[in-house]
Amino acid sequence: MSVIADARADNWVDRHAPDFAKPYLKLARFDRPVGTWLLLWPCWWSIVLARPVLDLETLRLFVLFGIGALVMRGAGCTMNDIADRNFDGAVERTRLRPLPSGQVSVLQAVIWMCALSLIGLVILLQLSPLAIWLGIGSLALVGIYPFMKRITWWPQAWLGLTFNWGALVGYAAASGELGWPAFLLYAGGFFWTLGYDTIYAHQDKEDDALIGVKSAARRMGKHSRTGIAIFYTLTAILWGLAARQAGFSHWFLLPFAGVLLHFTWQTWRVLFDDREDCLQKFKSNIWLGAVMLTALATGGLLA
Repeated sequence: MSVIADARADNWVDRHAPDFAKPYLKLARFDRPVGTWLLLWPCWWSIVLARPVLDLETLRLFVLFGIGALVMRGAGCTMNDIADRNFDGAVERTRLRPLPSGQVSVLQAVIWMCALSLIGLVILLQLSPLAIWLGIGSLALVGIYPFMKRITWWPQAWLGLTFNWGALVGYAAASGELGWPAFLLYAGGFFWTLGYDTIYAHQDKEDDALIGVKSAARRMGKHSRTGIAIFYTLTAILWGLAARQAGFSHWFLLPFAGVLLHFTWQTWRVLFDDREDCLQKFKSNIWLGAVMLTALATGGLLA
């Protein structure tokens, strides 16, 4: 069983998981955790934004959202692979995924997706009533996303709406309500995803053109660098406004400068025609998320 193209060669699934489990763990992207982190960061940010207190309740919410992000990202990726199984076989980066390579059947994938979703439901029911309803509302975004690349040049924008929904759910879980800080954080996350997923999409632009799949990378083409610069600038402004609306101290700005530097580095150093470089720039957003969490924790605790 070969390592999938965008997974680390030494990933734990290929090295340690039993053979019967590997296709299912790969369907859920457990061998490629970057997406789980990118889904989780907005959740954790919003919890700190709503209640910057280091106590057992904060820890409880962090753990619940951590497990929730892992299983719901897995369910969403499985759904995406079911919908894209014919496309994935024609793309170099994805042809070894479990469905196009025949390691699992569609029925087995559906059962696996339902099992992961059931775990996610159990996690969701531990949250506040508003957070539960918001979580249920996200299902429409998740269900539609796999088909957006067929009908719009901007599937990355739909992913931004979907992947950052946790900013609203986390804020509601921590405070029992929604407010401007949550909406500003969500809006900033939308543009963040639009930026990093455009970089990611440049890996497949040649294959996508051959099979007729649309993406922001193909739409912007040689103007991608300018577009990403605009997206990341809007992200920084909206995240700064979120912290301000939450009443955080100016100490937020000190670690937040690291976020700005990282955005600048990504934008001007990415090599759009180098698949490996695009993948590494995309993955680097894990560290950006950690810096952003540090900024929010600093600004909130010192407010």
